[in-house]
Amino acid sequence: MTQSAFAQPPTGIWSLMAPVKGRIASAIALAVLSALTSLGSLLTVPFIATALLSESPEPTCIWRWLAVAVGLVAISFASRALAFSASHLAAFKLEVIVRSALAEHLAQVPLGYVVTTGSGAIKKWVQDDVQSLHAFVADSTPLIGQAYTIPVVTLVAMFMADWRLGLVTLAVLPVGMIFVRLALRDYAEQRAAYDLANEQINGVIIEFVQGMQVVRTFDDGSSSFARFQRSLNDFTQKLQDWNAKTQLSGRLGTLLFEPLPTLLVVSAVGTGLMMQGTLTFPRLLVFLLLAPRLCGAFKPIFTLSYFINQANAGALRISAVLAEPALPQPAQPQRPHDASITCNHVTFCYGDGRPALQDVSFTMPVGTVTALVGPSGAGKTTLARLIPRFWDVTDGAIQIGDVDVRQMTAETLMSWVSFVFQDTFLLHDTIRDNIKLGRPYATDEDVEAAARAAQAHEFILTLPHGYDTTVGERGARLSGGQRQRITIARAILQNNPIVVLDEATAFADPENAALIQAAIAALTQGKTLIVIAHRLPSIMNADQIAVLDQGRLVEQGQHDGLIAANGVYARLWSRYQQAQNWELRVRSPHVSAAFTNPN
Repeated sequence: MTQSAFAQPPTGIWSLMAPVKGRIASAIALAVLSALTSLGSLLTVPFIATALLSESPEPTCIWRWLAVAVGLVAISFASRALAFSASHLAAFKLEVIVRSALAEHLAQVPLGYVVTTGSGAIKKWVQDDVQSLHAFVADSTPLIGQAYTIPVVTLVAMFMADWRLGLVTLAVLPVGMIFVRLALRDYAEQRAAYDLANEQINGVIIEFVQGMQVVRTFDDGSSSFARFQRSLNDFTQKLQDWNAKTQLSGRLGTLLFEPLPTLLVVSAVGTGLMMQGTLTFPRLLVFLLLAPRLCGAFKPIFTLSYFINQANAGALRISAVLAEPALPQPAQPQRPHDASITCNHVTFCYGDGRPALQDVSFTMPVGTVTALVGPSGAGKTTLARLIPRFWDVTDGAIQIGDVDVRQMTAETLMSWVSFVFQDTFLLHDTIRDNIKLGRPYATDEDVEAAARAAQAHEFILTLPHGYDTTVGERGARLSGGQRQRITIARAILQNNPIVVLDEATAFADPENAALIQAAIAALTQGKTLIVIAHRLPSIMNADQIAVLDQGRLVEQGQHDGLIAANGVYARLWSRYQQAQNWELRVRSPHVSAAFTNPN
């Protein structure tokens, strides 16, 4: 099941539980039955005591009450077991529903939302928050039936037995409640601070693990581990502050809800009433049996309150994700006429209102190469990612074949645009399935042809299982150049008419760079190509170069004309030339000797 299981976006824990409310109601009803029969079995004891203390005890009556007690105990245990069975089955079903809903919805929201959110937060939603929801449904919903049934029924039985002792018993509880309320003050704020610190730890851990190669190469771990240590210290401090505020009142409240204080008070008052001849022992026995149950019944309520608050905090985050607007889909979808791309007065601002692009207008004709050039932060990648709708433009429009990309379905748009980024990503799967990611029903012959065109076939055959070799998590068992050629093979197999290329050879060694360039040539033949350029010589022959600076299109033309214009592009070219003439000047005689005489 998916998000369609929810009639509307959930707003908290109870609306999230709606798909399994029938199972939860069954669990609660069974728990109520368990509580009633458990109390019923205790209430048989005063009747047995009355029969035993009578002048002529009747064995038949005593055995009858004993049989009733045993039967009620059996029903109580059976219904309790069934209640927890029903709640756990509901929890597992809800876990599948919510995780599926999150996965489906994250596939429908703008890709930019996923990119900017980060893997740490997403992991917490999908894993930790859903797990807290599972724990609440599985272990806490039966407590709801018990926690509210036992106090009510117990107090009714007590007041029916003796209203005076009932008032005495009830008087002890508000004192404990005051301390419990003090312990729970500012819970929402404290919980929010705790969860934020926990998310930060998740993010730092993921960053530390994923960046382990960089850490091991450039750092002894002290600076990178220090970030984790700071997050851990912050988390610990938040927990200590929270504990310091609630420790004393929490312990006092817990103590007053223990059975012993109430039992001592009831015993003392009850003994006095018996000595006055206004209370019989069987009636006192009702209080001695039920008072501990009454006190014990409130502790699950406090535990339940904690579970509800904890689960509700996660449920609110899950609800916020599910309430995030999906990328709007057109009511009357259109298909492009060709692979030309037009930017019409494109303006885009991120969520904080910061403009990333301002009034950008130009056209990329069919089958041409357009290079996006500019200083860091100029908006090159943002503009490229607006084409496949990572976000929607704030103003203006981007068109493919005279059709606004917002008037295409996601499937249509993705069938027209392919991406090859510097940061390659491979699934923990076989090479064959990684190449087939864009066309899952492609034949083995098609996969091999794409790999040959991407200059990947030869190295694939040298692997232990060829195309069936598992690449490891994020392709860790392959080199960077090999991973890049696999992603290019994936794009070749997809055979989309538009290709966005984020300088795939930026970090490749010369040998791999040559192979990747050959693969790119096969990929882009006859395609409309957009290149995010970092190495300026690689785009000297582009059909047009669009120069961005501070989110604006400041220049447009070909290499020679832009050099002659002596503008931003000429300045970037000059700096590139200076960088190429850079050399290492060794001033230390000791270092110089090491270079000239390495032995």
